[in-house]
Amino acid sequence: MRSIELFTGGGGLALGTHRAGFHHLAVVELDTNACDTLEANSDRGVEGIDWNVVRTDIHEFKHDDYPSDIDLLAGGAPCQPFSLGGKHAGEADSRNLFPQVFKAVRLLRPKAFLLENVKGLTRASFLLYFDYIILQLRFPHVEHHHDEGWEEHKARLERFAADHEDLKEPEACYHVQWRVVDVADYGVPQRRHRVFIVGFREDLDVHWSFPAPTHSQDALLHAQYVTGSYWNEYGLDRRPAPSRFARQVERLTAGPPAKLERWRTVRDAIRDLPEPVEWEPYPAHDNHVGIPGARAYPGHTGSPWDWPAKTIKAGDHGNPGGENMLADDNGSVRYFTVRELARIQTFPDDWHFKGPWGESRRQLGNAVPVRMAEILGRSIHESLVAVISSSARERDELLTSVAD
Repeated sequence: MRSIELFTGGGGLALGTHRAGFHHLAVVELDTNACDTLEANSDRGVEGIDWNVVRTDIHEFKHDDYPSDIDLLAGGAPCQPFSLGGKHAGEADSRNLFPQVFKAVRLLRPKAFLLENVKGLTRASFLLYFDYIILQLRFPHVEHHHDEGWEEHKARLERFAADHEDLKEPEACYHVQWRVVDVADYGVPQRRHRVFIVGFREDLDVHWSFPAPTHSQDALLHAQYVTGSYWNEYGLDRRPAPSRFARQVERLTAGPPAKLERWRTVRDAIRDLPEPVEWEPYPAHDNHVGIPGARAYPGHTGSPWDWPAKTIKAGDHGNPGGENMLADDNGSVRYFTVRELARIQTFPDDWHFKGPWGESRRQLGNAVPVRMAEILGRSIHESLVAVISSSARERDELLTSVAD
């Protein structure tokens, strides 16, 4: 199935959807280091990719160079305008590139789209604009006029939506769903809340829903503090449950949790990597170089070994304060290496990150975890295969009927 990826960054979403069965006609990115990363891995054919890396500003992307009616449009528009850690400028921020997403959906008419952004996009102060985003994605052909503000356009879209039942334009409209997801619930060793927006063209009549979680906190607590199987797995002494989990663990002693796998931890992700040494590379482990200067301070204390990592962040200069650190059992802290961050973001070990270490960490902080992208991508792919197969059967039955 043919796809186009916008705002590709270091390639997390693109690699996940590639694994799900989509062939990218173009992966579009402006940042030089991120483009170098994409090209380096494509040149090496990592996981069979052979990507057309389009180095351009999204405003200059030539949609006409690609066929309309592609199968998937995917991307994560810059999150800074809506990030809890940013300036909170939202729709007024010059980095708000959602209008370019609307344009791409309108011109490319994908059968489906998959978009990702920060949870902050859904908070109360941005809620009206988020509603506008969903409305514009539902009806991308109802274009924004140059002489109207987004609020006026939103009002016009709402009027259009009210009359939509009487309009016969399913091939131009989309059924849109969104959800804030904690990727730890899907097997990523990290607590990372992100909003995913998925749309299918209405003429396809796809009935899709978000995949159910596969992992849970209860299952991890049960393995750690009820059966002790987690500690046994690593040959470690059992540890008492932290007080904040006392009631939860007591409840779990009455019986095992729902049949989900346990959350994955930092230890699960990086246990087999050698302890990094400052500025010393390990030839057998790409991008695994120790970075000096880590320190903890209130609110920024790093991630412990035996819990999913805190949200990996991009930061203004590659190191976001005291985050992106490992908090060791002895009370010390150190920065995660680029390879360790890649493991936490579920990139494969042969995925090489280009650029200075700060820029590599920025790519990782902005990335969609590959595993999360693959899970959503596979679900979308299966739905498209089903509807395409159904259409083919109907066509064959019609031809048979005509022949008879």
